[in-house]
Amino acid sequence: MTSPVVIIGTGLAGYNLAREFRKLDSETPLLLITADDGRSYSKPMLSTGFAKQKGADELCMAEPGAMAEQLNAEIRTHTRISGIDPGHKRLWIGEEAVAYRDLVLAWGAQTVQVPVEGDGGQHIFPINDLEDYARFRAAAVGKRRVLVLGAGLIGCEFANDLTLGGYQCEVVAPCEQLMPTLLHPAAAHAVQAGLEQLGVRFHLGPVLTRLQRVDEGLQAQLSDGSVIACDLVVSAVGLRPRTDLAAAAGLLVNRGVVVDRQLRTSHANIFALGDCAEVDGLNLLYVMPLMTCARALAQTLAGNPTGVTYGPMPVTVKTPACPLVVSPPPLGREGTWRIEGQGNDLKVLCHSAEGELLGYALTGTAVMEKLALNRRLPPLLA
Repeated sequence: MTSPVVIIGTGLAGYNLAREFRKLDSETPLLLITADDGRSYSKPMLSTGFAKQKGADELCMAEPGAMAEQLNAEIRTHTRISGIDPGHKRLWIGEEAVAYRDLVLAWGAQTVQVPVEGDGGQHIFPINDLEDYARFRAAAVGKRRVLVLGAGLIGCEFANDLTLGGYQCEVVAPCEQLMPTLLHPAAAHAVQAGLEQLGVRFHLGPVLTRLQRVDEGLQAQLSDGSVIACDLVVSAVGLRPRTDLAAAAGLLVNRGVVVDRQLRTSHANIFALGDCAEVDGLNLLYVMPLMTCARALAQTLAGNPTGVTYGPMPVTVKTPACPLVVSPPPLGREGTWRIEGQGNDLKVLCHSAEGELLGYALTGTAVMEKLALNRRLPPLLA
């Protein structure tokens, strides 16, 4: 019997790869393994659910049984991998050995945990998948005050979404501006102003040091001595690519699981894509590069080795209080930033010394210029 192509993970990366592969190969056995319930959903929709009044079941696009039929695949849910044996092309689920022809790691990234003193830790909710979202929605029933930890992309999206859903949101983050690793300060200020106009309050600089239960909910103590009354806490302090099992199997890892342009790890029959993968030095936790990788890897798995290339990869941030599209300059390319526009409608452009457009941040009505600007951007991976 032919060993299957095994994909670990049924998020956007795993399911989209399976779909692309099935377009090219309808016969090779295909096995998907996931630690969660295997429902198909779009992760970016998790940060739009409250404004749209959507429960977890309403964000689900297909149950695992339907996905298995659609993909002509076996899907094993609530199943954890205990080890990978690259030399014998097998993985372990407890005592069970599962052979593979090719193995694809699409197990994503995990939320960063922050240590907090006090007895309120059980009221801190990371929202990284559909099951997390369901737990938070259940806890949020009848509540109104939400503290968001983190002012990065995800923290800002959740603050906007929760506020539109009727919640009072306060954001705490130990940085001087929103999305510090992604945005020019001028664009960050515009987004912050838009969110503040919506009603979001920001506490930039301090960190949460203690979360204590009190009669009327929770009391959050910050490192600057201030105290915030809240009912729930959303943790959006960042994601870390899952690399532990790969490292234990002897695969090369850095920030993510290190892969080449064909998404091949340091072992010939093991590949990685999505949030867990570091592609030629780039670990991009966004949908567009993930989809590009899925199409290229499907070709490779179907017998047509294909290297991935990244064109411009702009990121659309879901903050309708101040729309935002950003395309950071390629790694290692330095330039000079110029700010055009006024108020919350800014075009912040980065040019090289030779005048080449390297990157941009567009806020407010300026986002309408993204398509024209994209045509002028250099590729991230040529």
